[in-house]
Amino acid sequence: MEDIKKKYKTIMDDHFPPVMKIAFGDRTLEYRKRSWRIPDSSGVLVEKGLRYGENPGQEAALYELVGGNLALGDCTFISPGRGLVSALSESEMVQAGKHPGKTNLTDVDNALNILKFLMKTPACAIMKHNNPSGVAIHESLAEAYHRANRADRIAAFGGAAVFNRPVDGATAEMVSANYLEVVAAPAYEPGTLEILARRKNLRILAIPRIDRLEEYLMLRYVDFKSLMDGGIVVQQSPINAIRSGSDLAPARTTYQGAEYAIERPPTQRELDDMVFGWAVEQGVTSNSVIYVKDGCTVGIGTGEQDRVGVAELAVIKAYVKYRDWACFERHGVPFSELMDEHARRELDEETRRHKAGLIGSAMVSDAFFPFRDGVDVGIKEGVSAIVHPGGSDRDFESIQACNEADPKVTMMFTHQRAFKH
Repeated sequence: MEDIKKKYKTIMDDHFPPVMKIAFGDRTLEYRKRSWRIPDSSGVLVEKGLRYGENPGQEAALYELVGGNLALGDCTFISPGRGLVSALSESEMVQAGKHPGKTNLTDVDNALNILKFLMKTPACAIMKHNNPSGVAIHESLAEAYHRANRADRIAAFGGAAVFNRPVDGATAEMVSANYLEVVAAPAYEPGTLEILARRKNLRILAIPRIDRLEEYLMLRYVDFKSLMDGGIVVQQSPINAIRSGSDLAPARTTYQGAEYAIERPPTQRELDDMVFGWAVEQGVTSNSVIYVKDGCTVGIGTGEQDRVGVAELAVIKAYVKYRDWACFERHGVPFSELMDEHARRELDEETRRHKAGLIGSAMVSDAFFPFRDGVDVGIKEGVSAIVHPGGSDRDFESIQACNEADPKVTMMFTHQRAFKH
């Protein structure tokens, strides 16, 4: 027995109970606290749950739903046995390093919340502090990762890259060349783990159910928001109603008896980008505006108080990230470290000339534009398509802005908001 005890030690860093029960009237959901035996730096097995919460000093625990079924009204919530991140075992933590912290796992979870809408094509979502820094689709998984990383190489540093296909050798080589905290995928092809393991502290997660993410499209979960006074707001999780271009409606409204309608219909490429962008929006903190092009994010604006401000923020970020990537690809250093003033001016000029890749992109907003000023931000940068929920009293202004643009910009409504707080 003593020999067995020497092989591992148990650290009880949190004081949350091993079982949590939540009652909804006469229905009870039962949750089990998760912990893992993972070797520390000296090879001793340490049993522990989450390292800490959002910050060191905040105790935290991860619970997996293991019992009970919940139906409220005509809504049936997700039932036990469908665990993804909450069901991770030691064997699925292929390379664990340190025990995971809250943000490591919530980054992966929010990536899955985006990827579940993108399962028809290889896709990669790179997350940082629960927001995507870059998301891309492509027939090649390696190219999907390359494009997602290129979209914001700066923010991707220390992030979590999550894939909806097994990681192959080419993808693993690209991933191992960068610094990430977490990589998650449904599986890893032979030889790839040795490549990824070059990064000793990289957490490598195999989540078997990722290849079945489409099963979660219509499943709701109970979403809790705790208030500082101890109160709790409980809500249903949202359902994304936009699955294809046919789910979008051409922008149209009536104002003071006059009809306003978008004049140019979207191309198939624009429809595809709008659907892709709306999927990405499901994982972006509000207020948010994002720009996407050819199945890849170009600029992501998150968490601003006003819509025109977040539209501008996404543009600013697109310019900064485009210039940095061009510099890194050409000179092998970030733009911030480039000393050659002539080369810096060339990169600035190139970025302005190409408008940071925004020309021909689709502008996506999680809520309607209350005034045309937000739409004008995108049109100035050369967007060709705009998609948002619609429903503003002044939708006519935004429609006019698109029709007045040269060339004309198309606009579609989702008739569904995508707030995420």
